[in-house]
Amino acid sequence: MAESEFPGWHGTTIIGVRKGDEVVVAGDGQVSLGQTVIKGSARKVRRLSPGGYDVVAGFAGSTADAFTLLERLEAKLEATPGQLQRASVELAKDWRTDKYLQKLEAMLIVTDGTELYIITGAGDVLEPEHDVAAIGSGGNFALAAARGLMETDGDAESVARRAMAIAADICVYTNGNLTVEKISK
Repeated sequence: MAESEFPGWHGTTIIGVRKGDEVVVAGDGQVSLGQTVIKGSARKVRRLSPGGYDVVAGFAGSTADAFTLLERLEAKLEATPGQLQRASVELAKDWRTDKYLQKLEAMLIVTDGTELYIITGAGDVLEPEHDVAAIGSGGNFALAAARGLMETDGDAESVARRAMAIAADICVYTNGNLTVEKISK
């Protein structure tokens, strides 16, 4: 089968919600190949603790590529303890300029409980407006839902869970099997 005939991997919705003194990153568990669900319980949200400094990261895209990026992020965090923004910028610079890393197909949402960023292979380190970040196939659905839910009485976790449920109802590449990590300031 030629590469162009091989169906693309789809799936993943990751959302980060900052509300009050906490940030929640939630991700669904679905991985699809073409029109087939390959796995429904993938864990795409991870807690990293380089040097005792807690960071939560969620990824969309190729799993192997995302793990490579998470390892690089951990190394950057070890080199710049307690400085998520600096580590994120350093990762984005490497990702943009390194010939090996340039081929990686993934996106990350990272937070230390205070800062919240989306990191892309285009060299972007984006701090989202309105305290909500979302990536992946159903990211725009989850983003819109969370932005609408931010004015409710719910905490960050309830906003993230409700937004992910809405995305799962709309996006065929998103399911309701969630991994949720909460981190406080």
